Amino acid sequence: MKKQQWMENLPLDGITHITSVSGGDVNEAYKIETTSETYFLLVQPQRQAAFYAAEIAGLEAFEKAGVTAPRVIANGVIDGDAYLVLSYLEEGVQGSQEALGKLVAKLHQTESDNGKFGFHLPYEGGDHRFDNHWTNDWRTLFLKQRIAPLKTRIASRHLLSEKDLNLLDKVYDIMDQTLCHHDSRPSLLHGDLWAGNYMFLTDGTPALFDPAPLYGDREFDLGATKVFGGFSETFYEAYNKAYPLKAGAEFRIHFYILYLLLVHLVKFGTMYESSVRREMETIVAKA
Repeated sequence: MKKQQWMENLPLDGITHITSVSGGDVNEAYKIETTSETYFLLVQPQRQAAFYAAEIAGLEAFEKAGVTAPRVIANGVIDGDAYLVLSYLEEGVQGSQEALGKLVAKLHQTESDNGKFGFHLPYEGGDHRFDNHWTNDWRTLFLKQRIAPLKTRIASRHLLSEKDLNLLDKVYDIMDQTLCHHDSRPSLLHGDLWAGNYMFLTDGTPALFDPAPLYGDREFDLGATKVFGGFSETFYEAYNKAYPLKAGAEFRIHFYILYLLLVHLVKFGTMYESSVRREMETIVAKA
């Protein structure tokens, strides 16, 4: 980044410092200090401004739902690089998992205006792209727009053995039959709810960020929370008290754990092969 060029071209007054900070594995991230405010800047080299369209829509939907998250300040392109300026949230040392559970439950109690599952923008995440075309049922969106494309990519790259691909076909059928009988609601989802995408502010208030939004079954988000840790039993108890889960949720959540492991298998290769196999075997055993 040519800092002077960015300081001169960002639509912010009185910029004094731009400092590189941690921002995940997709974006370059910076802290921007001005004479009056502090901001968070995401940069995606050699991309159009539309790269951030879904994240912007998600953050705006969070704000409308009353969910604490960064506010969108500006979006555009400078020297061929897409950028997104957000309000800066000051991170605290600790916070309440109970409050976090209640916040996620509040998010999920917001449903799509059209009563359908999907989103008006696709999911774009580095090398991954998934359609979010509106569907009348969750089963179609999850299996046809997420799992099926992953199966195709995995088979074409030979990331699983023939035996494991056959097991994946069996698991696909189990998910199909199970979701056919599950009454899903089109909840507003974070879409990538792992421990790296929430924080506690200096007053202990939980906040969510970096969404990959869609309207879908809320168990999808809860599955993501189970993969890498960072959510305590207090979180799940508070969530379930605020918005009780339906019978069979514990089993169905394994579908979404598997989904995220399949995404990581495609992204990072065979280091996730054994984890995918174990999760498939768990689903078959519990079916």
